Amino acid sequence: MTAACNVVVLISGSGSNLQALIDSQADGNPACIRAVIANRADAFGLTRAQGAHIPTAVLDHKAFGSREAFDAALMEVIDGYAPDLVILAGFMRILTPGFVRHYQGRLLNIHPSLLPKYKGLDTHRRALEAGDSEHGCSVHFVTEELDGGPVAIQATLQVNSGDDIESLTQRVHAAEHQIYPLAMRWFAEGRLRLAEQGAMLDGVTLPAAGYQIRI
Repeated sequence: MTAACNVVVLISGSGSNLQALIDSQADGNPACIRAVIANRADAFGLTRAQGAHIPTAVLDHKAFGSREAFDAALMEVIDGYAPDLVILAGFMRILTPGFVRHYQGRLLNIHPSLLPKYKGLDTHRRALEAGDSEHGCSVHFVTEELDGGPVAIQATLQVNSGDDIESLTQRVHAAEHQIYPLAMRWFAEGRLRLAEQGAMLDGVTLPAAGYQIRI
């Protein structure tokens, strides 16, 4: 029996990816979400967590004089839950280098593009405007480079001729809800790790695009 893997999830909004992570906790999955922390008191994800009897906390970034002060306070709250893994699920804050280093190798994020394409915002619009035939999402380890950490898993879907930003957003969201719980479970099982050479799955270095799933 694999020991439980304590997970803390950071959110800013509705928490649809959080819900997928919560729903994936079941017998045989060592991942255990110990707490959900938001930087906005009105984040609906807090309601989702409370409905699942998961402890929550709110830390308003506007109450702090600097990004560094906020991140230091956030680390203190997170570390109170002794996390093995910290997951960013729609956490709309750029993290300081000190925060990222503190959780190096145990900090995951999901990004709505096939990284390294379209780092940053407006990924679906950018993919459509570029005429891309494929789009998707990536789970990656967080490093000090924005959206630049080693990719663990990527879901690729075909861009349909009738797709607009709304339809493409919905389809990518559905893909996110498949791969994020998978990455959390792989990490909890000790299968997914970050090494000097990049992301590793079952002791094998993954390619730059990570483990590939076509949807």
